[in-house]
Amino acid sequence: MNSFETKTLEDGQFFTDQLVLDPKFVLLDSSIPFSESLKKALIEWNFKVVYSNGNITGTGPKVEVDLSKFESVDDFIEEPKKEKTVSAELNQYFRQTISDAAKHIKANPSISPMEDVEKVYEEAMKYIDATYTRFATHKTLNIKDLSDAVRDFCNFLQEYKKYVLRITPKVKENDKNFIVSHSLRSTMFALTIGLQINMPVSNLIELGVACIVHEIGQIRLPPQLYLTDRMLSPQEMAKLMTHTILSYNILKENNFPLSIQLGVLEHHERENGRGYPRHIDGTKTSLYGKILAVACSFEAISAPRRYKAAKSTYEAMIEMLSNKDKQYNEIVIKALVQALSLFPIGAYVYLSNGKIAQVTEANNSDPRTPIVQILGEKNEAGNPRTVQTDMQNFRIVRVLSKDELEAVLKSLAGR
Repeated sequence: MNSFETKTLEDGQFFTDQLVLDPKFVLLDSSIPFSESLKKALIEWNFKVVYSNGNITGTGPKVEVDLSKFESVDDFIEEPKKEKTVSAELNQYFRQTISDAAKHIKANPSISPMEDVEKVYEEAMKYIDATYTRFATHKTLNIKDLSDAVRDFCNFLQEYKKYVLRITPKVKENDKNFIVSHSLRSTMFALTIGLQINMPVSNLIELGVACIVHEIGQIRLPPQLYLTDRMLSPQEMAKLMTHTILSYNILKENNFPLSIQLGVLEHHERENGRGYPRHIDGTKTSLYGKILAVACSFEAISAPRRYKAAKSTYEAMIEMLSNKDKQYNEIVIKALVQALSLFPIGAYVYLSNGKIAQVTEANNSDPRTPIVQILGEKNEAGNPRTVQTDMQNFRIVRVLSKDELEAVLKSLAGR
């Protein structure tokens, strides 16, 4: 294998074979030119030498990824012929939606807040979609706009967490907008963890911003790498894994705080040192990176994708708790369980008395016994009946299977 000093490489150079850091980490395929931004990143991370089984073939024309050439633009933007922009007006509209929803909920305590909460969720999806689209078309991100939006969303989440977390990803979100849906739901879980550990407001805002944009680098990759229902080849997977570096560079170019840059760069690092891109262990990763790792993994397990069906949030929680090979920070996992409960908010469960209920609120003193809403029953005031589960009379026996849940929801819709 040939070695090349990083400092001697030039923008636009091609290699006849893959360029690698080591046998497990591919930097570039032979079809992709070396770039100045990659050189700067390698030097910053103290990678003085890179390797290839091939040689430099010369300097080709400078290549910029033009998203208009890829089908993903049509896939990613619901209305591809209309340019969406993230402007002060759009930012204000999203924040105003949050404010209006909160006011309406407080002014109508006898009405379920779910309709207002779902409206905020949908507007958050549109806001994140527009943020990514704005970057794809204009190569700009506005840290102030994002911070203001996250501040208001975090306040809303803190007040109405038990409703926000009951929203489940729609099937359509698995299609065109899975990156947007993943970013929003990961942000919900990350902020929930941050609130659980009493993170200061300024840090919550940074954490939320990092989570919203943590996948921004993916849109600089060919769409067939992330919009596919097939297994990727090792070479394709290596390319996809570069999205953390791409995201880091994008945030650096747009003057985001270093803490946010690192959180995004490290969201695929693992406590045992077997993550990427730098293969660093938990002693070297930032708190934002640790939280994003847990939040993003929990979301990915429990959400549908083109290539897999979603597991239940309960199954996802059990998988996170098992923490195979000690991948995740134990304190962060504990905060996730305490905030969502062992049977996460939104899950449908069978109780020991034979009734079916939906988990609506966590019990901080015992994650095994959350508060649930009994389906089809109302209290004396005419509102849905909620009870505190326990380990005897109102014990949760199990979560409903997918088929059982579909039958129950269909029955409720037909009433």
